[in-house]
Amino acid sequence: MIDPAKIDSLIDRFKAIETQMASSPDRDDYVRLSKEYADLSPIVEAARAFKAASAEKAELEDLITDAQGDAEVAEMAAEELEAIRRRLEDLQGRLRVLLLPKDAADDRNAILEVRAGTGGEEAALFAGQLFRMYQRYAELSGWTVEILSSSDADMGGIKEISASISGKGVFARLKFESGVHRVQRVPETESSGR
Repeated sequence: MIDPAKIDSLIDRFKAIETQMASSPDRDDYVRLSKEYADLSPIVEAARAFKAASAEKAELEDLITDAQGDAEVAEMAAEELEAIRRRLEDLQGRLRVLLLPKDAADDRNAILEVRAGTGGEEAALFAGQLFRMYQRYAELSGWTVEILSSSDADMGGIKEISASISGKGVFARLKFESGVHRVQRVPETESSGR
């Protein structure tokens, strides 16, 4: 269970930062405060949702206890209580992740390298599709992709490509994207099909 005192202290700190930012601090303080504000925003949003769901859970439990004569109200409240419990579990898991210590490298940029392995043209076609997938993901995340080097294959695939991806939280989201991917499929290069 997450410590309610810790949640309250984070919300209080967030409110204090809002107040300090509204009081027109000097430029350096404003930059420092706005960075801390941006870091705390998702945590406080999840914490407030968690507190609201906890309060709703308590109200439903009281309603079930007080509605002894009305079975229909008690049944509806019990169904809603079960949904709130599931939501609380999800919110608690999200809060735990948000409260984990940040890795210093999480805000850095990343270099993405995609290379076709064995498989000739078919491997190059897959490498091209894989790179386009990462490129689209970066675009949807608001990141910038700059191609550093590339070597194209004959049929439109990519033998190898290196790209720099920059933006907020790039390395945090891509640091575990490594390894060899193997795909077994009917090759586009096969003319007769199967």
